[in-house]
Amino acid sequence: MTSTPHFRELRTELETLTTEAFRPELAEIDRLPTLEIARLMNAEDTTVPRAVAERLPQIAAAIDAVTERMARGGRLIYAGAGTAGRLGVLDASECPPTFNTDPAQVVGLIAGGPQAMVTSVEGAEDSRALAVEALDALKLTPDDTVVGVSASGRTPYAVGAVEHARRVGALTVGLSCNAGSALAAAAEHGIEVVVGPELLTGSTRLKAGTAQKLVLNMISTLTMIRLGKTYGNLMVDVRASNEKLRARSRRIVALATGAPDEEIERALTAANGEVKNAILILLAGVDAPTAGRLLADSAGRLRTALGRARE
Repeated sequence: MTSTPHFRELRTELETLTTEAFRPELAEIDRLPTLEIARLMNAEDTTVPRAVAERLPQIAAAIDAVTERMARGGRLIYAGAGTAGRLGVLDASECPPTFNTDPAQVVGLIAGGPQAMVTSVEGAEDSRALAVEALDALKLTPDDTVVGVSASGRTPYAVGAVEHARRVGALTVGLSCNAGSALAAAAEHGIEVVVGPELLTGSTRLKAGTAQKLVLNMISTLTMIRLGKTYGNLMVDVRASNEKLRARSRRIVALATGAPDEEIERALTAANGEVKNAILILLAGVDAPTAGRLLADSAGRLRTALGRARE
């Protein structure tokens, strides 16, 4: 079976990517004892945080820009295909329970739609049009941020999402794992975390996937910190939607205030379970309506509300 010119061109392009490079020294890895393969893989994984560390200035600059947009009411939107898309959906889905964000505030788009989370949707990653369609359905605005995620940095869906977002005037971030990528070039903030060739040739769910998850975690978490969704390192905007989170809420109030259990229970009851409000009630000695008003006047920032209560 002969290759068409298109596939020959694509193969040549893939061979230039660090994430697709073949490592001859691992050519007989399947003949090694399991423990030795595990040691090799573990050693590979330890290199990922160092690769992320090299891009911290670019990551921090992107986070500051995202925070500015979200403070104006904008949304954070991840767009990717395959593993990259799934990681974006994962990070977005964790924001409501962790930071009490509206589900529409941080959104994950994956090529092929929700079914692509569990099964491959053929051809979806090659379509710029699908990315444009998904973003148009969200009614993208200049206050929004679109983060295109692609290990190769060439995935048409991710690149197309960033290009379209930039035309609309939204903030754009391109996260890839190859240097000189089309995705980073298309975005205002290009972040290229070069993790090198994978243990299994081209399997970018490994080091590249780990790097992407670390950076996405950093983008969402630090943005929420900057937006006042935490008090120190406490998740004071946590949504107590189950028993574990209700217990965590009480522990957070205890850590922030040092108050005895009985007072914590009374404060949380008065605050309808809202952790920030309960902390403000206890630390500032105000009633629940006053705590709610102070937080509303402080854009939900607990430190600011505390400062105002003590003036």
